[in-house]
Amino acid sequence: MLVLRAIRKSFAARVLDEVDLELKPGEVHALLGANGAGKTTLARIVAGLVSADGGAMELDGVSYAPRTKAEAERLGVQIVPQELNLISNLSVGENLFLSSLPRRRGFIDKAELASRARAALSRVGFPDLDPAVTVDGLGIGVQQQVEIAKALARSARVLIFDEPTAALTDPQVETLFENIRRLVGAGVLILYVSHRLEEMRRIADRATILRDGKVVASDVFSRLSPDAIVRAMVGTEVEQESKHQLRPRGKPALSVERLTVSGRVEDVSFEVRRGEVFGLSGLIGSGRTSLLRAIFGADRAESGRVAMGDDGAHRFRSPIAASRAGLAMIPEDRKRHGLLLPRSVMLNTILGILRTTRRKAWRPTGVEALDRLKVQRASAEQPVSELSGGNQQKVMIARWLLRDSSVLLFDEPTRGIDVSARAAIYHLLNELAGKGKAIVLASSDLDELLGICDRIGVLSAGRLVEVFERGSWSREAITAAAFRGYVS
Repeated sequence: MLVLRAIRKSFAARVLDEVDLELKPGEVHALLGANGAGKTTLARIVAGLVSADGGAMELDGVSYAPRTKAEAERLGVQIVPQELNLISNLSVGENLFLSSLPRRRGFIDKAELASRARAALSRVGFPDLDPAVTVDGLGIGVQQQVEIAKALARSARVLIFDEPTAALTDPQVETLFENIRRLVGAGVLILYVSHRLEEMRRIADRATILRDGKVVASDVFSRLSPDAIVRAMVGTEVEQESKHQLRPRGKPALSVERLTVSGRVEDVSFEVRRGEVFGLSGLIGSGRTSLLRAIFGADRAESGRVAMGDDGAHRFRSPIAASRAGLAMIPEDRKRHGLLLPRSVMLNTILGILRTTRRKAWRPTGVEALDRLKVQRASAEQPVSELSGGNQQKVMIARWLLRDSSVLLFDEPTRGIDVSARAAIYHLLNELAGKGKAIVLASSDLDELLGICDRIGVLSAGRLVEVFERGSWSREAITAAAFRGYVS
């Protein structure tokens, strides 16, 4: 159905180098590779978002060279991008059907729009989401579901998913896979980009692996072992992910008392001790991100208090006040809340130390932090927008490491990160906790929380319904707690 021949693309450096692909109708084709391998760039070229520098494509035997996303969509090629592409001040319904809004007597037919939107949202497991709410009030996990619903609502012959499950919980992943199986049964070609090998093994028919912009392997997925895939992706053996390490827990470093954010978080209390990794689990919309943002002063809390160590309890009025008190936050949405996308990798890395470090030390300090997290870049002056999503994530983490904060809030820190970098971040979290830092880790990946946390708190409908100690938890108990607030 889709043929790519000798596709080339460069930004500050070569990103794709003579890439060949042949994709068949009615298959799920996995596109794998480490951060910076060129996966997202290739997907964006197929979807009409980026033009190739060289090479050619064919769709159903006809030359295919879309100049825009709209042109690709008219030819039946849709993408669910890794970086969300929703218009924040429009409603969910308007985002779903922006190019085909139902009209009546020259005006938007709001009743018909709402009906269509509810049907589209039901297909992704969100039948109760109000189509009239604006997108900017939704968490990134819900926004991800809206992006998926938008693609599924349109007829497509080729559907590209770029890290679609990075912010989804297990039930939403299952719903997505059901939709993929339905589409494959109808002859749709699925190009699926992901770092989650366990997911690929469940749904992928074939796989192509990129490294440094080149195809290094392509085969039926069942013939590829996990070790062989990782070796092909990174070119070397990858050290095993750091498991939980026993650490002495010190005095309370962060105390949250009855924190409430209108409509999102209600009466939440917990404490985290020095040397502890405290996990936050819950379904999409449970309030994890809102809770962290309220602690950090990025969202306004109506009531409740936050105490740092022995300091008196209060509410931070801004992220500046929180960071000065020794609190750090790596946000879930790096594009909107974490990075200055047009500015350089170096500036984004040293942003937090500009006033506390001598000018001549900025660059060597920044380079050391970037190298520590193995951030792939053409140069430190390259715009951070040109990095892969995983490398952008590592730049944000590098920035906060330079602040040497006593309490770090991580919101989905491994979202869109390859297996090698994921292992490095787990090692980093253990290392920070071993030095007496207090870590709060919000994640939709339950295996991640079970592997590294000392305790796991479960949020359900905005309330902290239970806190599990290591050794007394199970997947079943944590999952049941996550649904507790939604059962009447």
